[in-house]
Amino acid sequence: MQNSWLYIGLFLLVGIIFPVIPLVLSALVAPKKPNPIKQSTYECGMETVGESLVQFKAQYYIFALIFLVFDVETVFLFPWAVSLNVQPYFVVVEGIFFIMILIAGLSYTWRKGMLEWV
Repeated sequence: MQNSWLYIGLFLLVGIIFPVIPLVLSALVAPKKPNPIKQSTYECGMETVGESLVQFKAQYYIFALIFLVFDVETVFLFPWAVSLNVQPYFVVVEGIFFIMILIAGLSYTWRKGMLEWV
């Protein structure tokens, strides 16, 4: 019983030491002479002209997230489709249920107008 607690304690010790070492090393090597140029935010080397905040439609972000969700779920369907002939009946029913959830999500986003590039 003591041996398993030893592994847990060792794991916690390593989990604490590994993040602390880089923090301590970066504090030791960090520059000690701050000035306004070093403290300024570096973008690309050129001063910005005009408004630096560029607004974009959140619709593009939502569209990308929807694509990612459906793409990942389609990747999960591929192994299921490959081994379809050796799967029991309940696995086939669960796969059909999964596809129905995908279709429901797609129809919901379509009805909300999230798939339009206006």
